Amino acid sequence: MPVLNHHIVSARDAEEAARFFADLLGFAPPVPLGHFVLLQVSDDTTFDFLSVDRDIEPQHYAFLVTDQEFDGIFARVRERGLDHWGDPQHRVPGEINELDDGRGLYFDDPNGHQLEILTRPYGSGGLDAEHVNPLLLEHPRA
Repeated sequence: MPVLNHHIVSARDAEEAARFFADLLGFAPPVPLGHFVLLQVSDDTTFDFLSVDRDIEPQHYAFLVTDQEFDGIFARVRERGLDHWGDPQHRVPGEINELDDGRGLYFDDPNGHQLEILTRPYGSGGLDAEHVNPLLLEHPRA
């Protein structure tokens, strides 16, 4: 099976953006490599930040975290005074969600990329969860 090796993340300042991700999400410090700044986000995968002089198309990056990691990241989000939401559409400000009987929240990085942290994968709580993920209700499995 193929393994994702890297993803290029556009930023106004690659080093600053990579440090934002590392500091907030608890990754090891980023490493410059040529015109990229690499951030190891899993054993096999890096985010390769690239400084660009054009409009940045915001992307969505979701990270599955433990409850302890969630608590730490959420504390850092609050310490920095970052806006956060319980939903990807930014309609539930200042909240976290409990989808799939876990916890999740969304916040933006300085380049407009949306970051998500969640403690349970989408749909993992099934239809018996107290907080059923609405995606399961859109297209129930047979």
